[in-house]
Amino acid sequence: MKNYYVNNTAQLNGDHEVHTDDCQYFKSIVSKNYLGQFSSCEPAVDEAKKTYSTSNGCRTCCNDCHTR
Repeated sequence: MKNYYVNNTAQLNGDHEVHTDDCQYFKSIVSKNYLGQFSSCEPAVDEAKKTYSTSNGCRTCCNDCHTR
């Protein structure tokens, strides 16, 4: 199980990326919401989409969900 967060600041393309707390980019995220503990990125992205419909996984830490 990993802890997942969604970045509250959208990227230039409008996506709100989902990250794990061990991602190399995690510390640089200024504003984020905790999504919970999940065994994979899919349910974390689903949870993030409840707030930001344009959520998808980080290419680095959630590659399986990157263009989901």
